Amino acid sequence: MIYTVTLNPSVDYIMELNSFQKGGLNRSSSESAFPGGKGINVSRVLNVLNVKSIALGFAGGFTGEYIKQFLNKENIITNFVEVNESSRINVKVKADDETEINGSGPTICKETIGKLLDQISSLTEDDMIVLAGSIPGSVPKTFYQEIADLCLRQGTRVIIDAEKNLIQPVLSLKPFLIKPNHHELGEMFDTEIDSIEDAVHYGKKLQEYGVENVLVSMAEKGALLLTEDDVYYSSIPRGELRSSVGAGDSTVAGFLAGLSRGWSIEESFRLGTSAGSATAYSIGLCTTEKVESLFKDIQITKI
Repeated sequence: MIYTVTLNPSVDYIMELNSFQKGGLNRSSSESAFPGGKGINVSRVLNVLNVKSIALGFAGGFTGEYIKQFLNKENIITNFVEVNESSRINVKVKADDETEINGSGPTICKETIGKLLDQISSLTEDDMIVLAGSIPGSVPKTFYQEIADLCLRQGTRVIIDAEKNLIQPVLSLKPFLIKPNHHELGEMFDTEIDSIEDAVHYGKKLQEYGVENVLVSMAEKGALLLTEDDVYYSSIPRGELRSSVGAGDSTVAGFLAGLSRGWSIEESFRLGTSAGSATAYSIGLCTTEKVESLFKDIQITKI
């Protein structure tokens, strides 16, 4: 089973306006609300690809209930640990440009953290767990490291997609997959990465720490997958960029979906690239039809 962890999920409330007047009365032309968070995005795209997952994390209040009910309606299993305060609301105002106001989220106590660790301690070597996104201020910054250490001892494969200071302590704990984009990979080594050759060089440096697989997305330049023995390059299908939000999460979901189906590493990489591109070429997350339409146009080569 694939498990996703979203420590600070949100209700993303999107308001579209014809124009926005600061300090005045504004009326929206349309509104929508979706559950937000990188781990939740992974679970939702896995569901689009007909692969089951269980969404873990912390949720509370009426917003937490909305998140769980929304996912349950999509037939996504949730097992969030209940917290006393409400999960956050992120407001996104789309007019001539886009303005975001993100909530800080609930306070997470030590007892609640322990309940999530108890859930994770029941995972086995047949399971994978995706650690995605930021950590709330009330949770120790070493929490991903603690989870990865627990998973190493029980044989559970760890996938992590987070910022530099959260990834670095996990590197020596042999994570199964790390998925930075080329900017994030450069930040980890205090450099800029503009070429495929540079990305391969620094991706291999990550593997020297003990990382099994490194998946690097490079926007219009394509994507790289470094495995224990090989390096693969994926082209990007042609399309119009609509929004990059959730594209990286979709790439992770597609890759894991392929592996869970028993596909080869190359075909799983192809599915990851097609899912990421399908989301980038859409408003919102990808659809099954969009992923399938792009899949055949992607070329995977060993370099």
